[in-house]
Amino acid sequence: MNITLIFVTERTKEIGLRMAVGARRSDILRQFLSEGIPIALIAGILGMLLGTTSTYLVRAFFHWPIVVSPPAVLLAFVSSSAVGDFFGFYPSLRASRLDPIAASRNEESEHLPVKPSFAPDLSLPFRS
Repeated sequence: MNITLIFVTERTKEIGLRMAVGARRSDILRQFLSEGIPIALIAGILGMLLGTTSTYLVRAFFHWPIVVSPPAVLLAFVSSSAVGDFFGFYPSLRASRLDPIAASRNEESEHLPVKPSFAPDLSLPFRS
């Protein structure tokens, strides 16, 4: 979810531009889901590899009777991928519901210098 949320917030202007030129909500949703789902799958595969490797290392170094259960590994992969896909859906849905005009303004306004409210306004001439 966090990775998908970062994708959405970093590319707000791109989303607004795509929607302004005719992209539908389903196109935006599909775009971010197609980026988030492979990340969740890759993370699941890396978790399986790391878990299996660490299990074999513990068994080799400490001589503990540890067995890797393929159904448990498959269940862990499926559940981690499902959680990644499910929680990646919300930021994707939020991106598809953005207003094109507000989205194209959003990124530009974040980079404008803002004067703190406690700073004095030195642009006006001083009165004595």
